[in-house]
Amino acid sequence: MTPTSNPVPDGPLPAAPELSNAARDFRLRMAVIDRESETALDLTRDRYGRTVHAGAAAAARAHRDKTAVKAYTTHLAPHAEALLDTAHRVLDELPPARHLAGWRAVLDGLAASATEIRRALDRPAAPGSPADRAQHSALWPHLTAWADHSVIAGNLADQRDGQHHKAPLTGEEQQMWTEKAQAAQRRGQLELTESWYAADGQPITLAHLIEDDDATLVALRGDPGTPGWQVIGHYAHEYEAGKVLPVPVPPGVLRPDVSRFNRPAPVPEVSLQELIRDAVEAQHAGDASNALLSATQRGYDAGPMVRLQELLETSGQFAGALETVQGRQIAARLSALGRQIEFLTREVEDAAEDLGATVAVLPPHRTPVLRTRPRPAVDTTPPAPPHLAGTPARHR
Repeated sequence: MTPTSNPVPDGPLPAAPELSNAARDFRLRMAVIDRESETALDLTRDRYGRTVHAGAAAAARAHRDKTAVKAYTTHLAPHAEALLDTAHRVLDELPPARHLAGWRAVLDGLAASATEIRRALDRPAAPGSPADRAQHSALWPHLTAWADHSVIAGNLADQRDGQHHKAPLTGEEQQMWTEKAQAAQRRGQLELTESWYAADGQPITLAHLIEDDDATLVALRGDPGTPGWQVIGHYAHEYEAGKVLPVPVPPGVLRPDVSRFNRPAPVPEVSLQELIRDAVEAQHAGDASNALLSATQRGYDAGPMVRLQELLETSGQFAGALETVQGRQIAARLSALGRQIEFLTREVEDAAEDLGATVAVLPPHRTPVLRTRPRPAVDTTPPAPPHLAGTPARHR
């Protein structure tokens, strides 16, 4: 499947839209398959996320694997080789950029997965047999590789016939518009609306430049948070801008080994709502203390407060990975908030231990209230409603 192992065909390659649409259609079908599979697997778990019906879970995964193989065979297999050939050609023609080496590795990985899928499908096992299910299960990682990453190959194929930005501004016009946009930014009247990266690795940002109650759509090249960015065009609306600006390339990922189709099994956990209910229903100080300690528990089955700290830390990593001035500022804020949550978690732990050490129960005068009241006897007449003095009678 790679250019070295398969020579480029002599005939014309399929049109770029046909290739990218095949990859897009497969990704959408895999998303549906994954959603249906997760719904089926949820029915095999208890309320804490633990699998309690192993046989049903195995059957759900087997159905998922078989359906995914059929989707690939039907919709993507006829186009996979041409898609990779086209993507490699376009990649070789792009100007140097930081992301190209990673993209080349992705294309090589997709080629290897396509080879493994084709090799297995050329030697199919008996339908419905254990060997058949094992074969489909072994192909799932290769199918999800295409579902996760074929967007890069499809984007490259689109760029074969894609637009290349032609600067509509002269040097003097570009300088004038850049100065106007910088002045608007200082006034707080440069409203950023959308951002993406071009194939050369440069960020492109759309913004509304507001002057005298009039707004003009402009496109910026570079990080708007640092000096050196420039206006590369102004447009009547987003559609006009989209026809001439560089096409977006797929954004990056925070962690390279993450797959939306191969998420780790959910960790058993108690929800915050359930812990609140435990505290409401508690009668002994130890019960309320345990609810607090569950919220601050660390390790494999960490509690909600610890998970919140992990969320802040991960979101801070994401903000820093944006590699913008504003992103780094937000990352610092989230890091500070994470330290505050850590301090608060320790304080809650201390308070929970002190509460448990009180060895106390709620006093008996805090009596419960019955949810149901005694019903009147069947042969009795309900009392008449009280007459409110001063309320005039209404006549029709």
